Amino acid sequence: MEFLAFLARRLAWSLLVLVGLSVVIFVIARVVPGDPARMALGPRASAEQVTELQEKLGLNLPLYQQYGLFIGGLARGELGQSLLTERSVNEDIRTTFPATLELVLTTVFIAFLFGVPLGVAAARWKDSWPDNLVRAFAIVAAVMPTFFIALLLQVLAGYVLQILPTTGRLPTGTDFEANITGLLIVDGLLKGQFNIVFEAMRHLLLPALALSLATMGQMARITRASMIDVSRQDYMEAARAFGVPDRIRLFKYQLRPAFVPPLTIMGLEFASLIGGAFVVELIFSWPGMAAYGIRAITQKDLNAIMGVVMVSGVFFVLVNLLIDVLVGLVDPRIRIRGRRA
Repeated sequence: MEFLAFLARRLAWSLLVLVGLSVVIFVIARVVPGDPARMALGPRASAEQVTELQEKLGLNLPLYQQYGLFIGGLARGELGQSLLTERSVNEDIRTTFPATLELVLTTVFIAFLFGVPLGVAAARWKDSWPDNLVRAFAIVAAVMPTFFIALLLQVLAGYVLQILPTTGRLPTGTDFEANITGLLIVDGLLKGQFNIVFEAMRHLLLPALALSLATMGQMARITRASMIDVSRQDYMEAARAFGVPDRIRLFKYQLRPAFVPPLTIMGLEFASLIGGAFVVELIFSWPGMAAYGIRAITQKDLNAIMGVVMVSGVFFVLVNLLIDVLVGLVDPRIRIRGRRA
């Protein structure tokens, strides 16, 4: 019962965040200078054509009516028509989102796979050369711009060493359709085409690595700090006094409670990368939703902009809700503090 109450509170807050996001993105999309109808039709369009398109899009209605139409469409799962592609925004996002999701999943996996062990090693050998090396890496990874890392990897691995592809999801001319999940690696495995899986992984490696370094460094730093903090707790001192072996203390008594902050960071990073991968997608010509959103912004494609932001916001909320649940399961004290609040 306590856990259900905890989950209900998190669901209520999540719905409130989504409502607030819809208001903010609607207002921002409407106050940005420029007429979407004029930009869609071009400078040679007549005033009558612009007026006709404005009426079709509902841009001539009062703002509260426009927002009502927007919310009504969201309730039906309809995001309108894109001025950029002249297709449904739902269809555009359905086409581009799997590429971004596959990139972000791979990014988080790489960051988690290396970031947590680096943090554990730094905490285990605190103030020694491994610790100093990990801390230096975390600082460099945090301050180095993602676009610079992406360009550096593209030049070194793609053009100097020529060991990895630098653009797209598959080699040009490859006849394969990811029509099951949209994820090339998963669909390749399901269809038994392991050559597609291999090529998809090769194309994923550079953009995912470029996107993962900052998250990897942050996860290593947070894991290190959390592990050190847990090591100072009374029960850890008691375990040392009773002669519990270092390996058991480290992985059984120290790592689990110390894992809560890295888990939270991983969830936040995953959710933010859904909408923040545009730099890497543009550099590596990755056909994802983030790149689609950038094109929509440059053309002031209102429906596409609001659709991309709302989908990103929904995933941000859902992932954070999932992380809250996982953290509550790992550490029951979180549920108790939430109930008292």
